[in-house]
Amino acid sequence: MKATAHFGTKLRALRRQAGLTQAGLAERLGISTSYVNLLESGRRPVTAELLLNLARTLDVDLRSLSTGPDAQLLSDAMEVFGDGVLDDHPLTGAEVRELVETMPSAARAVVHLHRSYVAARSALEALQARLLDDPELLHDVRGVDRARLSSEQVTDYMQRRSNHFPALEAAAERVWSEGGLEASDLYGGLRTYLARRHDLRVRVLPVREMGGAVVRFVPDRHTLELSEALPRGSRNFQLAVRVGLLECRETIAALVDDAPELTSDEARALARVALANYFAGALLMPYDAFLRAAEQERYDIEILGHRFDVEWEQTCHRLTTLRRPGAEGVAFYFVRVDMAGNISKRLSAAGVQIPRFSGLCALWNVHAAFMNPGRVNVQLSSLPDGRKVLSIAQTVQRHAGGYHSPDVLYAVGIGCDSTDAPRLVYGDGLDLTNDEAAVPVGITCRLCERAACRARAFPALHRPLRLDENVRGLSFYAPVPEDARTKSQVFSYGRQ
Repeated sequence: MKATAHFGTKLRALRRQAGLTQAGLAERLGISTSYVNLLESGRRPVTAELLLNLARTLDVDLRSLSTGPDAQLLSDAMEVFGDGVLDDHPLTGAEVRELVETMPSAARAVVHLHRSYVAARSALEALQARLLDDPELLHDVRGVDRARLSSEQVTDYMQRRSNHFPALEAAAERVWSEGGLEASDLYGGLRTYLARRHDLRVRVLPVREMGGAVVRFVPDRHTLELSEALPRGSRNFQLAVRVGLLECRETIAALVDDAPELTSDEARALARVALANYFAGALLMPYDAFLRAAEQERYDIEILGHRFDVEWEQTCHRLTTLRRPGAEGVAFYFVRVDMAGNISKRLSAAGVQIPRFSGLCALWNVHAAFMNPGRVNVQLSSLPDGRKVLSIAQTVQRHAGGYHSPDVLYAVGIGCDSTDAPRLVYGDGLDLTNDEAAVPVGITCRLCERAACRARAFPALHRPLRLDENVRGLSFYAPVPEDARTKSQVFSYGRQ
C-alpha cells in the first residue's frame, strides 16, 4: 500500500509537469478518468503494461516512475536538513525520506530555496572580504551569486543524464573516421583536420607571449594559440575541444536548449564548455576502443592513460561516461578536491552521493592522496548503510610553467561498488568479504551517524551533544561511554 501511494504521488507530479489534467491523461492512455484518480490516490496498483504506456505518454524514463525515492533528491534533501542553520528544527532521516517520497515537488522546492540561500551567503562573504579593500566592487556581488548557482546547475545537468551524451559520441566517431586520425599521431592529425576543414592554424607560443593564458583562440586570424607549458596530452585535448566547438555547435546548442535546469546565460555558457570537453574526451578515447581496453586491462588507469596519451584526470572522467545501453562499463563516481577540501568537480554514481554544500568526509582516500603525491591510493570503504565501495585516488598537478608560477595540487578520486571490485586491478589482494577490513566512512560530518569517529569535525545533526569536561572521547564531539563518565564523576567527587 505504501509503495502504491508513493507511485500515485509521483504520477500526479509528472502529470502536472506535463501540463495534463486527469481527464487529458486518461484520454491519452485509453482509460477512464476515475481510474487515473484511483491510481494517483494510491487505491489501485499499476500493471506492467500500463507502466510502459505511462512512460511513453509522459515522455519519461521508467526509473522516474519507480516507487522508491529519487536518490539524488534524497541526498540533497538530507544535506539541506544537515545544515547548521536548521539545528533548531531537526528532522530525522526517516522524516526527510518520507518528505522526498510523498512530496517530491516540495522537497525540490526546499532544496532550491537552500541553494539560493547558500549562494547568497557565499556572495555576501565574498563581498564583505573584498569591500575591505575596494568599496567600488559592490556591484560584483550579483555576479558571484550567479556564478555559484550556474556551476551547480551544470553539475545537475550532467548528473541527470548519467554523464553520457550519445549525440556527441556519434559526432566524435564521425570526426575520427572522416579525419583519418591515428592514435600514433593524434596531435598532427588534429592539426591537419583543423587546417583542412576550418582553415585554422595552430601555434605553440612561449609562456611570456601567452600573457597568463594556456589556450587562446583568435578568430580574425584563424589561429589557435597554445602555451608551450601544456604537455602533449593537454595539447591534444585542447585541439579536440576546438574541433568540438566548431563541428558540434548545433548539436551542443540543441542539448543546452533542451535543458530546463539551465536557467541563466552563465549556466548555458558553462554547459557548452562542459559538453565541448565531453566531446574532446570522446574523440581522444573512442568509446568502443576505450571500453575494450578498460575491460582488457581491468581498468588500470595508468595503462589507459599511456595507451590513449591522456592524463590521469581525463582518463578517470572518461571512465564515468561509459554508460551506453548494452555496452556499459563499471559505474564510477568521480570527485576532485583541493588541499583545502573544496570540491571542484563531482559526479555521483555507484550509489555514492557526493555532498553539494559541505565537505566530503575526511576519511575518504581522496584526502589521503595528498600525503603521497603522485602515488595511487586504494581504499576499501564502508558506508553508513553497510555498502562497501572501492576507491582509487591520486594527486594531479597544474603548472603554468616557469619558476615563479606556483603549482596547484588537486586530488582526483573515482570509485565503484565493491561488487565490481574483482573487475578492477585495484581490487587485487583486498579481502572484499571482510567488513572489518573496510574503512568506515561517511559522506559529510553533520549527516554521518557514526558517533564514535576520530575524524569527526562537527556534532551529528540527529544526536544530542553531551559533553563532560572531565573526560575526552575519540574526538571532541564523540560521545563518552557511560562507564567512563561514571568513573570520571566518582574520581572528581573524591578529590573534592
